[in-house]
Amino acid sequence: MKRIIFLVITGILLFSMISVFVSCNRDRNEGTLVCGVTIFPPMNFQDEAGNWTGFDTEFAQLVGAKLGMEVEFQVIDWGRKFIELQAGTINCIWNGMTANVVDSVTGRPRYEDVDFSHAYMLNQQAVVIRIERAGEFQSHADLIGKTAAVEAGSAGESIAKDAIGEDGQLIGSSAQIDTFIEVRSGAVDFAMVDILLAEQMTSSGDHAAFLMIAPIEMPAEVYAIGFPKGSPLVSQVNQAIRELFDSGDMQRLGRKYGLETSIMLNTTRIEDM
Repeated sequence: MKRIIFLVITGILLFSMISVFVSCNRDRNEGTLVCGVTIFPPMNFQDEAGNWTGFDTEFAQLVGAKLGMEVEFQVIDWGRKFIELQAGTINCIWNGMTANVVDSVTGRPRYEDVDFSHAYMLNQQAVVIRIERAGEFQSHADLIGKTAAVEAGSAGESIAKDAIGEDGQLIGSSAQIDTFIEVRSGAVDFAMVDILLAEQMTSSGDHAAFLMIAPIEMPAEVYAIGFPKGSPLVSQVNQAIRELFDSGDMQRLGRKYGLETSIMLNTTRIEDM
């Protein structure tokens, strides 16, 4: 009898604790926009004091201010981005996310797994190589059979897989920024990463004297913010984005990070592009 009473009391306490946790998490999320990110300069990165900065960081904060929401940034494993989103640990994926691409993890167009905001920036993939190997990489044919470093689950992974063919090899990393180390060390032939990051990393910092972007053109892409299917935040964020473009705030932010030629507003649905 005592054992039965103990089990009943334990069950009640456990249920109460779960209810409190769910309630607190719901209250937190109602007033907080939790953005899933990776370290990706110039979009999302941390300064010397550990504060989040970057174009997408400030962009999210501007939108949050318009929505009356606090904004938090949570580092995620890019290959698990949709799992994090569906589990509710983040509200959105706001990290220079290519929208018009087939995801390398799911094998489906990304718009089938998330609802996207308006597109707000142009992008394309870039082939990053060691400078002394510049003569070896002049066309798409030069990528066939090579070993490529990619961020797992990225648009670059999908593009690189097609580029290297069946005889090539992919080396996955948890973040795009890690692929530069692989190229510099000679562990791979090239990295396939977003051109905005490639331009940043090959023009300044530790890798600038060793790495370059190969003159191989890749398909045009667009960035958008990913939300859970059916999220009411999509329409609210889209309204805020239009207002930020109309006010010139997006253009000013673009100039601050040297992205003024990349930002643009495209209100066409991603699935119709």
